[in-house]
Amino acid sequence: MISQDGNNYLYFANNEGLLEYNGTAWMLYPTPNETIMRSVKVIGDKIYTGCYMEFGYWKRQADGLLKYYSLSKSIKKKIIDDEQFWNIAQYDHWVIFQSLSQIFIYDCKSGKYNIITSDTGMNKVFAVNNTILYQTFSSGLYEIENGTSKLISNAPLFANSKIVNIFSKDDCLLIQTQYDGFYEFKNNIVTKWAIEADNELQSGSVYSCQMLSDGSFALGTVSNGIFIVSPQGRVTYHITQNKGLSNNTALSLFEDADKNLWIGLDNGINCINMQSAVHNLVDDTGFLGTVYASVLYEGMLYVGTNQGLFSKPYNTDADFKLIPGTKGQVWSLYEYDNTLFCGHDYGTFIIKNNSAQQIVTGIGTWKFERHPTNKNLLIQGYYQGLALLEKTPTGWKYKNRIDGFNYSSRFFAVNGNNIYVSHEYKGIFRVTVDPEFTKARKIFTYKSPAKGKNASLSTLNGEIYYASKDGIFKLNTKNNEFIKQQQLSKIFGNDEYTSGKLIPDNSGKLWFFTKNYINYFSSGKLNSDLKHNIIPIPSSLTNSMLGYENISQITASTYLIGTTDGYYTININDINFKNYKVLITNVAANELNKNTFNSAIAGQSEFTYSENNLNFSYTVPEYSKYVNADFQYKLEGMQDEWSEWSNKSFISFKNLPPGDYTFKVRAKTGNSLSVNTAIYSFTILKPWYATTLALIVYLILALIAAYLVNRAYKNYYQRQKEKLIEENNRLLEIKELENEQELMKVKNDQLQQEFENKNRELAVSTMNLIKKNELLSLIKDDLKKTGEGGDKSLKSVITTINKNINEDDTWDMFKEAFNNADKDFLKKIKKAHPLLTPNDLRLCAYLRLNLSSKEIAPLLNISVRSVEIKRYRLRKKMDLLHELGLVEYILSV
Repeated sequence: MISQDGNNYLYFANNEGLLEYNGTAWMLYPTPNETIMRSVKVIGDKIYTGCYMEFGYWKRQADGLLKYYSLSKSIKKKIIDDEQFWNIAQYDHWVIFQSLSQIFIYDCKSGKYNIITSDTGMNKVFAVNNTILYQTFSSGLYEIENGTSKLISNAPLFANSKIVNIFSKDDCLLIQTQYDGFYEFKNNIVTKWAIEADNELQSGSVYSCQMLSDGSFALGTVSNGIFIVSPQGRVTYHITQNKGLSNNTALSLFEDADKNLWIGLDNGINCINMQSAVHNLVDDTGFLGTVYASVLYEGMLYVGTNQGLFSKPYNTDADFKLIPGTKGQVWSLYEYDNTLFCGHDYGTFIIKNNSAQQIVTGIGTWKFERHPTNKNLLIQGYYQGLALLEKTPTGWKYKNRIDGFNYSSRFFAVNGNNIYVSHEYKGIFRVTVDPEFTKARKIFTYKSPAKGKNASLSTLNGEIYYASKDGIFKLNTKNNEFIKQQQLSKIFGNDEYTSGKLIPDNSGKLWFFTKNYINYFSSGKLNSDLKHNIIPIPSSLTNSMLGYENISQITASTYLIGTTDGYYTININDINFKNYKVLITNVAANELNKNTFNSAIAGQSEFTYSENNLNFSYTVPEYSKYVNADFQYKLEGMQDEWSEWSNKSFISFKNLPPGDYTFKVRAKTGNSLSVNTAIYSFTILKPWYATTLALIVYLILALIAAYLVNRAYKNYYQRQKEKLIEENNRLLEIKELENEQELMKVKNDQLQQEFENKNRELAVSTMNLIKKNELLSLIKDDLKKTGEGGDKSLKSVITTINKNINEDDTWDMFKEAFNNADKDFLKKIKKAHPLLTPNDLRLCAYLRLNLSSKEIAPLLNISVRSVEIKRYRLRKKMDLLHELGLVEYILSV
């Protein structure tokens, strides 16, 4: 069974349990007793299910997940061994669970049960026109009234045929049987309701049946797929495995809120978009091949493929047939002047009455364009350049080649005498031809725009456009330059570029394909600006050959798009997009490197500081094959701008900082925005060390710390003050000592000066003595020479002179003066060298005065040579080192 809830989520009774699909993701909830789930029905906010010897309901929890509540536990004894619950129905506030043996009627208000049993076994319960009907095997059709069974009819149809479903039709009941088709039941009379596929239905064995919202019927068979039957009994569609079904056994059918038909198959689930504007033809046999071109011409639909040119009558179920002579690659189909031209790998063909006439042979033709002035001429681009076709009285013929340009011309556009050619590997050429279009006078190669993969060039409303991965460019015919169209080029930026192939149609639209959309430009009604329109069919579904995408206008509103395995058609007037709701389906959080856990989706949620990695899942419950929802989100508190549109249905935020956040998500399907913006507010709490309580504690601790610091600083500064005072006192004492030292130094300097003065005086006195003695000695010598005769008076004078130059007297006087000038020197030297004689001390005193040997000699009344000998002997007595000078030593004592 299949059911749908108020959010448009779908639920399937599955082999493994309850299968939920929200349009984006599948979720499996295992059966409580690990058995096959047989039935499911959504009633209000509860999802009722039945399985092997168990039934109950599921309810969505705050975290968005479903939780199971058993209803059968209280009546386990009433359940027959091996009983399975195959069907669930509702009437008012009663929920009906049906097995093949019993019916349990559960009163949702009182929680009580009413049980109806049948000895012959039950087929199925039907809720029709506010009544509950059920069929028993071999006995008839019953109605449940006031909790009891009442026989409605035991007609052979009800007793012998298995009823698949019962519908209300006008004022009667329409009954679908398994093998015998439809019957009408009115006033206890059963009559046959014939439909055109009765024989096929009987052979296929109808297992399921569903009345659709438009009054038609969907019939699921055991071996013959699905039939869609109109209210008048005409078969609209017969869909089997070779037309797209996963298999031919349809066990259940369900029409959802968007009028899609869901099919529970023997293995798998299929969905048919009954209201789709897209109709697909898939060639599983490979007979057609890849479609490169198509056209509706004279009531025939022509498709050109890599296998050749095929045709069939339009809007019929007839098979395509190959037009003889066209086997091979078809590149283009072009209708002009009531003539159909075919560009083929072998040349150019004219198609008429399902036959082909070749007018250009030997070289492949890409495409065709009108001559700018002569309606009887066509320009064709082919593998080796450009050529002209001419209409003659006998028909269209090859006229001439445009000489001088030999490059392949797959895409080209004509403006006067200029032909613009786009070559995928060489870029854009401007070929200026002569007035007769016979030769190229000038060829200019554009450096900008650059060449590009899958690029192309085309014309819309007389304007020439070029498209590549770099954007869309428009030719300025005044200066022959291509100007990038910034607004149009944004399309390739917003949606991933796949191909720049530009395809004009007959109604002024220029088509092209991107990753997620089929796009077309149309002229504005009030200005010449191009309007961008999209059809949200992604390239993964279009399955077209990249760079060779093709779309052709079949009727005013129907377009045919070629694919690699057939084609599909779109009626653009039927394309409409419902304004869906976007829903947040799951909010999961986790700590780093730990498992995620689900959070409540509604209300304000709080997460701890470590639970700051959040994952959001969201969806738009729409089920169209060719419509993809795009999402846009923002997280207020972290970002104030909406994200780029994306088809991803989830987003993760890592390491969110503490704070208040509001997550918002919206969606669009096609050009329609969702009717709502889903909102989820939450808070990431601060870590414990950043909470208000922690801050108060920090404040108290800070105050205590401040007090202690202040106290410590006071003590410190007090100690510093005392230390400074002590230091100042010490400095004062040092200053006083320095002053005393300075004073002593001054005194010492004075004493030294006095000493030096004394020495100078002593030296002067000594020199005076020396001079006196020298004078007296000279006088004595002269007197001796004069008084050689023995004059007594002269002898007396000489004696007097000898007395005055007595060395001892001189030394005594000198010694006294020397001791006054240099106290203790003689004592120090005597103490250091006890062996020194008085004469040695005398010599030391003279050397202390820094007298030379020549100056000392008169004082000792000896020769200079004798002084030197005395100095040598003095060194010996003092035992001085060889390198130490005698005078230097004496001066240092």
